[in-house]
Amino acid sequence: MFTGLIEAIGHLHFLNEEQVQVYFSSAHGQFALNQLGIGDSVAVDGVCLTVEQVFTDSFIAAVSPETIRKTTLGIEINGGRHSAEWVNLESSLRVGGKLGGHFVTGHIDGIGCLISSVATATSWEMQFNCPHSVARYIIPKGSVAVNGISLTVADCSEPGDWFTVAVIPHTYEYTNLSRLVPGNSVNLEGDILGKYVEKFTRLPPVAHNQEMSTNQLYSLAPEWKGDTIITTDFLSDHGYGK
Repeated sequence: MFTGLIEAIGHLHFLNEEQVQVYFSSAHGQFALNQLGIGDSVAVDGVCLTVEQVFTDSFIAAVSPETIRKTTLGIEINGGRHSAEWVNLESSLRVGGKLGGHFVTGHIDGIGCLISSVATATSWEMQFNCPHSVARYIIPKGSVAVNGISLTVADCSEPGDWFTVAVIPHTYEYTNLSRLVPGNSVNLEGDILGKYVEKFTRLPPVAHNQEMSTNQLYSLAPEWKGDTIITTDFLSDHGYGK
């Protein structure tokens, strides 16, 4: 689990199709590197990777075929480019650590694209498009992770297939957002809270009728067999509303 607050930026190089080596680029990055151990999780441009080896200036992490298929890391290797100039880095959230952004899992939902980036008096207004796999979780003032960065949606289309964010100077300067140009691809992860809400509301509307038996509810949604269906009776029986 991550927070979407970037600790450092680095340079990524593919050793092969199953391993990458990430080099830290600053003294602050060196501090973050000193906290890493074998088996730790690190978000690399929002992608959760597992550390296999640690060196004085870098670390090596495993990359799965799923990661290659579904993230911008695959664009690097499949496009014949075996390195990424800059990647955002964040170590996993530790017990007692500060949660300054939002809960980020490091599991990418889809790849988006920068449409525009415009400097204003106080920030950079950046607009991205995104696939349906992410658009369903995009809402005004909601959270989204772009290359692992926790950002707040300032505006979006009704279906969520494009959205804008206002990026403060600190975030713009100390992440790779400042190095993006229109047309560049980015990793996108929707808010995990939206995913749970989506699943809880997947049951047909009639299933909320408390007069129906559990077996009748299961007949409407067989995939829920074996799960506990939450009804008003269930909540009452377990002490809620008393």
